[in-house]
Formats: sequence, C-alpha cells, structure tokens
Amino acid sequence: MRSRMGSQTLKHAMVGLVLAGTALGAGLVLAGTALGAGLVLAGNALRAGRFVSASPSTVAAATVAAAIARAGWLARAPEPGAEAPIAAAQYGRYSRRAPRYPDPNTPIDGSFVFARVQYREVVREPLGQGWATDYPNGDRNFMSRLEEFTYAPVGKSPGGYLNHVVVTLYDEQLFDYPFIFMSDVGTIGLDELEVERLREYLLRGGFLWVDDFWGFRAWDRWEREIGRVLSPVDYPIFDIQADHPIRQMMYPVEEIPQIPSIQWWRRSGGYTTSERGYESETPHLRGISNKSGRLMVLMSHNTDIADGWERENEDWAFFQSFSFPAYAVGINVALYVMSH
Repeated sequence: MRSRMGSQTLKHAMVGLVLAGTALGAGLVLAGTALGAGLVLAGNALRAGRFVSASPSTVAAATVAAAIARAGWLARAPEPGAEAPIAAAQYGRYSRRAPRYPDPNTPIDGSFVFARVQYREVVREPLGQGWATDYPNGDRNFMSRLEEFTYAPVGKSPGGYLNHVVVTLYDEQLFDYPFIFMSDVGTIGLDELEVERLREYLLRGGFLWVDDFWGFRAWDRWEREIGRVLSPVDYPIFDIQADHPIRQMMYPVEEIPQIPSIQWWRRSGGYTTSERGYESETPHLRGISNKSGRLMVLMSHNTDIADGWERENEDWAFFQSFSFPAYAVGINVALYVMSH
C-alpha cells in the first residue's frame, strides 16, 4: 500500500523550509508518492496528436529530504527569460514583469513546465489582473515546491533556472506543454481561432487548469467560453468528488480549500474568505473529461489556489493558513497530469 504524506507532515516540513537558517534534521524524511523515471511527459508529442509516456515505475517508499532551509522565506535569484513587450490593448493589463515567453534554447525534455496562457480580457473583475493574476511568483514558487517535495522532473533553462513560460493559444509552442494554466477566467474572451486551438489542444491530450474566478458572473462567463470549446452536450461539466484520483495522488484533499487573495484577507481582517459574499461561499473543484474519462479541464472556482503559492513569503499567518492546502492541491494536480 502506498504511503501518503499527511497534511501535518507537509505543514511541518514547509515550516522547516522557510525558517531562516534552520536546517531540517538529516533524519527528517517525508514519505509520499514519487514519480519514477517512467512518469515523464513527452510534451512535444502533442504535435503528433497524442502524449507518449512510459509506464509508471512502482516505488515502495517515496522520500524527499530537504537539507537546509534558505535564508528568508523564499530567496529567489533573478532569472533570465525570453521576454518581449506586448500591446496593452491586445492582451490587457499585466504587472510585476513582462511575460516570460518560451526560450528556443531551452529543450523540451519531458520535465514538468508551468505554462501560463495569456489571453484577452473583455470585462473586469474586482482584485483581478486578468491572465497575469498571481504571475510570475505563483508559477515559479509552485515549480520550486514541486521539485522539493516530489521526485517529479522539473523543467530548467540552460542556465539552471526554473522553466515557467507564458504562451498564447495562437502559439505553435502551445503543443509543447501538456499542462497549461489560466487565472481570473471570469474576464476572458476567446476569438474563433483561440476556440479551435484550445479544442485541438485538449482533444490531443492536453490539460488545462483554470483558477481564481469568483461568483455567479465569472462562472457564467467561463462556462459560456469553455462551452464554445467543448460542447456541454458531449463534454459536460461535473463536480470532482473526494475519491477522484486527482484529489488523492499524494495528499488526501477531503475538502476544497477556499483561499482568498491576500488583499481580500487583509481587508476583511481574516473574518471571511469569500470574496463575493454569499455568491462565493462554497468553493468548487469541477472538471471536464474526454470520452474515455481522462480529465482535460480542471476548474477551481470560488478559490484562489495560486495565491497560496504566490504570497507564501509575504505574511506568516497567510502562509500558515493557506499555503499548505494550496500546495497540496497543486502537487496532486501536477502528479496527476504527469501520470495520466
């Protein structure tokens, strides 16, 4: 029987990782599920119309040993990127830094790459930043923690930096990445070409996770847009139950965590996590599967999972309350993608 890393073990391990100058004891071993050499993605096989992956290796006891905590909570060296300016009128707002587009010098080798989709905003949502919500720190921090807590191969640039990228649905590079992510999709507007390209990507074997959209209006807009991509008659949306593999890959996720933006959490004094009042009281994890049951689209609604990654180094209380469940969900998703 495979062992699981419990939530308290994860919490204690992450606290150890972020305390400045504190070493995790050599005997501290985190038992969990590991990806063996067989669980790697051949992302560029999307071009051929399917993914190619080796059979998973059976690992009796998976261990992750973290040696010494970094100074500070998250000390990140500056990283180079294939950055290029874009017209604000074309893709809307973005903050913190320009998009890090794929570097042609970085090989596609089957390692996990966090690929964020850049899209057009057609409406505004409170506290949202469109496609760039939680970017880039959420993407980078997640890849770092995935590398620390699993054996999953994580993509690196030739200089050794974490290879997180931004793509558009027009890009041919889209098909290099089996996993793509969108934030604040209650603001999205897809044109016909984007609809066709996303449909092709998903039916070829790609996986899309959309996160951080709240309330009725944002859900209705996203439901309309994804319904243009995948007919709800043929590909209905369903609630992902607690026994679904994506909620049990490494950490048991019995309840969907409601993670607010750190701005909302501070303004409310920690009184509530629901950003749209009664409309968003209940967080949802929903999905769309293909005809054979493979999950193609994951939707975390009325919660901001990625803010638990992005903001882990900004507020200790926020970190303790929300980063642990955010990483548990995210790591489960990444392992599911890499093994399905």
